[in-house]
Order: sequence, then structure tokens, then C-alpha cells
Amino acid sequence: MQTPPFVHILLVDDHPLVRDGLRARLETIPHFEVVAEAGNAAEALGHAARQSIDLVLMDINLSGMNGIELTGRFNALYPEIAVLMLSMHDKAEYVMQAIQAGARGYVLKDAPAMDIITAIDTVMSGGIYYSAGLTKQLARPMPPALLLTPREREVLQCIATGKSNKHIARDMSLSVRTIETHRLNIKRKLGIEGQADLIRFALEQTQIR
Repeated sequence: MQTPPFVHILLVDDHPLVRDGLRARLETIPHFEVVAEAGNAAEALGHAARQSIDLVLMDINLSGMNGIELTGRFNALYPEIAVLMLSMHDKAEYVMQAIQAGARGYVLKDAPAMDIITAIDTVMSGGIYYSAGLTKQLARPMPPALLLTPREREVLQCIATGKSNKHIARDMSLSVRTIETHRLNIKRKLGIEGQADLIRFALEQTQIR
């Protein structure tokens, strides 16, 4: 049996007791390590700038910048860091906003403890995870392009023009690695395997526009 990859986790929640409970739960898993905690956006972004983080477990209700806005900031600055929402809000509008901001999954706080562990492993393996309790709310399929963040849609438009990662990076003032990460995230969200299919989808979206 293959050993799951080791995951360095940042907890973002404005309640210290919630963070304590999450840390205690997650650190029973051998391949998880909670490397930092934050109660607001400034603390979270500070940790991301200083430490090696693979995944952020993000609450929505934060003072100042909320968790969905902060997810968008993470996606723009650190697209290689996966964001997994952990929230009490079960309305589809919150889930869709979180996914559009760049979250790779959404887990309800009242879900079984095993759900969080499964969600983290799923996201870190390249998948997207939703709590079972969200099934009805997500029954209506979402247009594929709306699953993408504004930055990912911008990259997709550049792909449609035939630009290389190097050229896209130069035009957007980003690193080539960041563009590669955005391309990977686009393919992951849309269930696209090869580059040819990605280019085809990009061209189709350009024609729709």
C-alpha cells in the first residue's frame, strides 16, 4: 500500500478552541503536521510567506477579510498551496463562491472527523472534495468555466491564443512555475487530462465569449 504524501497544514479559524481541537484531531494522523495557526488574514498570509505549507484548512467567518476572500488571495499569491474550506455554512452559494475563489474542497464542521482526513488526502492527491451533506445543494451542475478563479480564467484566455507558459508568465508578471500551477489547477477542476484537451476547451470558451 502506497504511503500518502506528508502534508504541512495551516489552520485558519478565529476561534482558538476550534484550532486546538483541529490540531489535536489532525496530528493523530502520521502524515499530517500542523505547522502554523492563524486567526485572521494577515496572520495566515504571514505564515504562508515564511513557512512551507501544503494545505490551508480555512474557515469562512474571519474578522476583516473573510475566508472566501482570503482563499482568493491565496490562489493569486500561492496557487501551489491547496485551500480546503471547513465551515458551518451549508448553502450552495457559499460553496460556489469558495470554489470560484480557488478552494479545492468544502467540508462541513459537523461532518464526521474522518471526513476532514479523507478530504485532505483527496485534495492533496489532485481531487476535489465536498461533504456528503452538500449533495442536494450541489445537485444543479455548474458551468465548467465558473469553477475557475478570475486568475485561472485569465490564464485560460492566454492559452487559447497559443501562448507558452513563459510568454503568459511575462505578460501577467508572474513566474513560469505559477503559470504551470494555474494550468494544473484548471485541468484538475475541469477533469481535463491532456494539453490538447485543455487548448480545445480554452478555444471553445473564447468562442462562447
